[in-house]
Amino acid sequence: MPLEHVRIHHGDTAVVKQGSLGTGGSRSQAVGGTAMLLAGGRVKGKMAKFAALLLEAHEADVVFENGRIGVRGAPSAARTFAEVAAYAYRPIRLPEGLEPGLSEEAFFEPTGNTYPFGCNIAMIEVDRDTGEPRLLRMVAVDDAGRLINPLIVEGQVHGGLAQGIGQALVEEVAYDSDGQPLTGSLMDYALPRASDLPRFELDNTVTPTPLNPLGAKGIGEAGTIGSTPCVVSAAVDALSGFGVRHVDMLLRPEKLWRIIHGGRER
Repeated sequence: MPLEHVRIHHGDTAVVKQGSLGTGGSRSQAVGGTAMLLAGGRVKGKMAKFAALLLEAHEADVVFENGRIGVRGAPSAARTFAEVAAYAYRPIRLPEGLEPGLSEEAFFEPTGNTYPFGCNIAMIEVDRDTGEPRLLRMVAVDDAGRLINPLIVEGQVHGGLAQGIGQALVEEVAYDSDGQPLTGSLMDYALPRASDLPRFELDNTVTPTPLNPLGAKGIGEAGTIGSTPCVVSAAVDALSGFGVRHVDMLLRPEKLWRIIHGGRER
């Protein structure tokens, strides 16, 4: 079906009676998407029965294609989804066991967690004179199982990388000696800007999970989890010539400058 024919209603208890966690825990596609798949499959099964009645054909010969339902070998007799849906609500005599309408619901509870995996590689340089770290390249390869919408996945990875890189390089909650927060507003708390980030280089592998019929795994936190230690490890590697084996976040320029110029701060 064309995307413009699809409407999604969510967040309304008049439509959805109950739910849990929403998009938390990278569960949208793996759990919610699977429930949609199951409910859609049931609706499709009912549509096939109504289409067979409308077309005076056997249900096994009914085919779905490009928003139309027809009989195998006789494409000219095909009807649109809308025509079949309207037929499903007409007051007509139906075969035993077939109820009017196309409304269905489904619940899905996974038997275990899905585990995406991946690898991040960062290239960073540190200015000897100022201690300023600069991220030159960021490569991320992730495996979130079967990708239902690759563009959305790419966007989530972009956002996750930006968040993780910001955590390593610029974001910090600071306090004075009396415990008073010094970063109480976004006027004081630094956030990563576009100029702080390189053009991300992304790729993926596909290992479907057996825990849901979509084969989809989570992706929401993937960029955040891998990028932060990756950036810090790249900075440690850049400073390894000074005997550095570990640096605590945040990678503040003054901290890196002290390390370069003989300070003890790690």
